[in-house]
Amino acid sequence: MAQVHATAFASSWSAEDILRFAEEPGGFALVAETAAGMAGFILCRVMAGEAEILTLAVRPRSRRRGIARSLVETALALAAQTAGAMLLEVADDNPGALALYARIGFKTVGRRAGYYARSGVASVDAVVMRRALNS
Repeated sequence: MAQVHATAFASSWSAEDILRFAEEPGGFALVAETAAGMAGFILCRVMAGEAEILTLAVRPRSRRRGIARSLVETALALAAQTAGAMLLEVADDNPGALALYARIGFKTVGRRAGYYARSGVASVDAVVMRRALNS
């Protein structure tokens, strides 16, 4: 998973980071496999009646094939068993992810100024998005 994350993000999570989040109470991960191996994954958690997408990563060669959408929709279905809403944060400079989440029904509910640090350039805002479950 750490290798896939490193192909998707300039500032990626280590294997230890991923394992720590997955082992937290309420944490779960879903993996998308192709004949070529792991294409992507999503890491989520459910706490106090709300779910959160912690990270979603798809290898560049596997993008634009519906993998991210399938991972998010499956995570939503699992989270809906115990949560009333799913939240996430996405970088304001990631139009593909913003469009994907909007198509799946997430709505912008806030913004965190300068949340994502970028090496050598200005920090980028995080767009906070939410989707109701079971409605």
